[in-house]
Amino acid sequence: MSGFFDIPSDLQNTYFGLIGLHLREALIPVLAGLLVSLPIAQLCVRFRWLYPPVLGVTTILYAIPSLAFFVVLIDYTGQTETTVMIPLSVYSLVVLVPAIVDGVRSVPAETLAAATAMGLGPVRRYFQVQLPIAVPAIIAGLRVATVSSISLVSVGMLIGNQGALGNLLNDANIYHRPELAVNSVVTTAVLAILADALLVLLRRVLTPWMPKESTR
Repeated sequence: MSGFFDIPSDLQNTYFGLIGLHLREALIPVLAGLLVSLPIAQLCVRFRWLYPPVLGVTTILYAIPSLAFFVVLIDYTGQTETTVMIPLSVYSLVVLVPAIVDGVRSVPAETLAAATAMGLGPVRRYFQVQLPIAVPAIIAGLRVATVSSISLVSVGMLIGNQGALGNLLNDANIYHRPELAVNSVVTTAVLAILADALLVLLRRVLTPWMPKESTR
C-alpha cells in the first residue's frame, strides 16, 4: 500500500486534486440536468400528452454509449471536461424528469385547490406548493443520478485523461501498478456513498414534517 497515494506525474494532479476534479465533473452535470428537468417536468405535468414522447427521447439518449457521445462532441469541445460532462448531463434527464413529474403529480388535488383559492398562479403554485411537496421524490431521483454520474466520470479516461479518478485505471495498466486501480475503485465508491448520505441528510432537513420512519 506504500504507493496507494503516489499519483503518477503524468496526471498532473495530487490525490485530493483528482477527487476535486472527479466531483466537479460528476456534480455539475447533475445540477445542469436538474435545472433543465424542472421546466421540462412542469410542461409534462401541464400537458400530459407530452410526457410519453419526452420520456422516450430521454430513454433513447440514455441508451447511447458514452464513447459514441465523445466521438460526436470531440470535434466541437475537444478533449476537455466539457466533453465528459455533456453526456452525463443528458443521462441525468432520464432519472430526474420522471422523478419530478411523479413527485409533482403526487400533490393532492385539495392542496392545489387551496393554493389556487389563495390566489397563487401556476408559476407560484409550482415553486411554492408542488415542488416542496415533491422534494422526497426529487431527492430520490437526485440520489440515483448523482451516484451514477460519479461512477460514469471514469469513462472520461478514454479521451485524454479526462476521467479524474478513472485515469488511475489507465495508469495502473501502463505502470503495472494494480494499487492505482484499487485506489480508483475504492475512492470512487466512497465518494458515491458520501454523496448519497449527504442527499439523504438534505432530504431530512427539507422535509421536517415527514415521520422519521418514512425518511430512513
